[in-house]
Amino acid sequence: MDPMVRRAQALFEAFQAGDERAVYALCSPDCQAIQNGGPAMTLQTLLRFSDRVRSLMRDFRYEDCRRMPTPEGFVEEHRVCGTLPDGTVFEMIACIVADVRDDRITELREYFDSAQATRLAEALAARPA
Repeated sequence: MDPMVRRAQALFEAFQAGDERAVYALCSPDCQAIQNGGPAMTLQTLLRFSDRVRSLMRDFRYEDCRRMPTPEGFVEEHRVCGTLPDGTVFEMIACIVADVRDDRITELREYFDSAQATRLAEALAARPA
């Protein structure tokens, strides 16, 4: 397996499991995450957001993962899946483009359909942080 594909797999397995130590080991200390071209988040902010999503949804998981190396890092497309607090099934396709330097992930750019994300955003807003 390509080293970049292996790195992508390890990163999203760590996010799915809530393994912050593994995420920090894979990412540079100054790693930034950007969702749909919005403002950059620190890795710590991204981990807090990921933890909120994981704690909100029963059976949170990534499905249908497709990973490819790029000259600068990797691309992963997957479905974010789980059950929202009201019992509805949630699915959203996301595509993540990652830059890697010196064997550490330096930037994650995530793209998703904001209409698909609406129910998740509403559920997060209804539950205090």
